[in-house]
Amino acid sequence: MSSTTPTTSTSLAVTAAVAPPIAGNTDRSERGGSGRLGTYALLTLGLVFMVAPFLWMVLGSLKPDAEIRRVPPTWLPESPSTDNYATLFDRLDFPTYFFNSTLVAVVVTLGNLAFASMAGYALAKLQFRGKRLVFGLVLGTLMVPGMATFTPQFVLVSNLNLTNTYPGLILPFLVAPFGIFLMRQFISGLPDELIQAARVDGAGEFRIFFQVVLPLCGPALATLSILTFLASWNNFLWPLVVAQTEDKYTLPVALALYSVGQNRAEYGLLLAGATVVVLPIIGMFLVLQRYFTQGIATTGIK
Repeated sequence: MSSTTPTTSTSLAVTAAVAPPIAGNTDRSERGGSGRLGTYALLTLGLVFMVAPFLWMVLGSLKPDAEIRRVPPTWLPESPSTDNYATLFDRLDFPTYFFNSTLVAVVVTLGNLAFASMAGYALAKLQFRGKRLVFGLVLGTLMVPGMATFTPQFVLVSNLNLTNTYPGLILPFLVAPFGIFLMRQFISGLPDELIQAARVDGAGEFRIFFQVVLPLCGPALATLSILTFLASWNNFLWPLVVAQTEDKYTLPVALALYSVGQNRAEYGLLLAGATVVVLPIIGMFLVLQRYFTQGIATTGIK
């Protein structure tokens, strides 16, 4: 009798102690479930607002101009047609413009990956006089609007006789302050012990950079490549001013000049051209999205 009573009282005490948290956990789980549903609903609404313009662009490229201008507008094309795409490729020297855009975007991207990563490594891991001043200048240039430097850049390119040339389209954007800042922040989070160990083994700075640091910068490099390629691919104003003959036009310039007339814009051609222009960007992002997300999440976190 004396042996069972403590056991029974202990069981009751344990039951009384455990029962309230179970109810509390149930309430919290219900609140958590409703919170997740609200989050999913909000994200779904945001996704609709993000995807709707692209879907409208693709569907509009399959409509004639009369249907595009109709009020109220139609969402689905009444009689889908690829006439806008056929007209686009017949009117434009598409291979030339596509080659120009690809060449400029790829070279600008590679240049930013190389020079921005080198400068970021120097600002993050090397000690030299004036380091703080250089980094301050990089941050300062991030605050300068692009239009403020547009005219001086064009005057410089013109004085160097680089107008209507590929170097004139590429050189002003070969390294960007944002790329230096991004790489510096990412490389700052790498352990100093790795670099010190490589120096103890007798490795030089270039070998440390290429064999130790650069392989660890995959997420940051992927992020920088997507952002730089996107900006260069969509760049319109600079190629419009520098490229003075059709053989140097990029896709955005060619689409704007041939789809917008003096008195009327051909919206079907514009939508078809925009669809063609955006496809490489979407493909690139789908391939590198994992690294892009990781690079954005880890940049600047130590």
